[in-house]
Amino acid sequence: MEELPGEAGGVQPAGAAAMEELPGKVGGIQQSDTAATEQQPGAAATERRPGEAGAQQRPGEAEWVAAVTALRGLPAGARVLLACHVNPDGDALGSMLGTGLGLRQIAGELGIGHLAATFPGPMVLPAPFDTLPGTQLLVAEEDADPAPDAMLVFDVASIERLGGLAGRLRAAAVGIVLDHHASNPGFGAINLVDPAAAATSVLADGLLRRLDVRLDAEIAECLYVALATDTGSFKFASTTPAVHELAARLIATGIPVGEISRRVFDTRPVGALRLFGVALARTVLEREGAGGLGFAWTYLTLEDLAAHGQPPAAVEALIDTVRCAAEADVACVVKPARPGEWSVSLRSKGGVDVSAVAVALGGGGHRFAAGFSGAGTVEDVIASIRVRLRVASGSISG
Repeated sequence: MEELPGEAGGVQPAGAAAMEELPGKVGGIQQSDTAATEQQPGAAATERRPGEAGAQQRPGEAEWVAAVTALRGLPAGARVLLACHVNPDGDALGSMLGTGLGLRQIAGELGIGHLAATFPGPMVLPAPFDTLPGTQLLVAEEDADPAPDAMLVFDVASIERLGGLAGRLRAAAVGIVLDHHASNPGFGAINLVDPAAAATSVLADGLLRRLDVRLDAEIAECLYVALATDTGSFKFASTTPAVHELAARLIATGIPVGEISRRVFDTRPVGALRLFGVALARTVLEREGAGGLGFAWTYLTLEDLAAHGQPPAAVEALIDTVRCAAEADVACVVKPARPGEWSVSLRSKGGVDVSAVAVALGGGGHRFAAGFSGAGTVEDVIASIRVRLRVASGSISG
């Protein structure tokens, strides 16, 4: 949380890429930026798939103009709140904190007097992300401004994922949603939602460039972590030439890519490694699952976490190992949230749209990666997934 009375913004060009005219940037309308126009292989970005009710088209000129105009029209001393989803991942935190640092840079120009960032639930950052620049902007949900003048929301597929912060977004004079989930229904007053974007950080970068924020190493590190995590370290089908071009701009600021990658992808305590072993040993392969394409799943319990002294965040990457199963198109990990409540991760190699499964069960996501919250026993959760997989794969009608 920072009080920013009259902080001088010192607006400078954001590198060569920022000098081009962008849609929504006052002073001229040229071609949209590459990241916003590139169709991602394997993901029909603007096509509505089963279960993707409300899927958004990519932001047009009007949305970018509205967002920039709203932020440039804030009242003097404006109170601005940034928020991301419950149990935030690298894209949610990186996009939010990177944007926060950018807004802080031009706070004087925009008239921002108070700037803070938050997310629902306990203010606990997962280990790989607790050293991100901008964490000084974070406040606990209960300490967040109850009536901000403007609220920007990052990587939130549905308003329910904001928990108790949802009312603030509805009441804010300026409400902007930045997201890339195809299942997002467009719940903000201004929606910068692009299912073709590889990460929400692509939208964050687009907004910062249109505001003429100077790209520095701290902002770049946040956006790079966001981009790298949501592309699986640039391995997923969403990794287009535009993604590499954005990564190149971020790396050009001098961020330590090797150190960041080791911290985010290649560092785990031994307890977490042993916990992975427990879960992998339990992996069930249902060869006829997902309409005959194969379904591999596993689970962990609160007792497992306690036995190895690990927090729930320690197993977020487990799904990436389970999805390697050669015999299965769909992978699933059921992780404990609270007694009788589960956080469920789904991944697909492309044969089944797992966002359709997640949306039907109250969650959201993308064709290749999605999730939802479940209740009951592990068996209850898996049974509900089996039914929705049969629908999504066309084995039975909805």
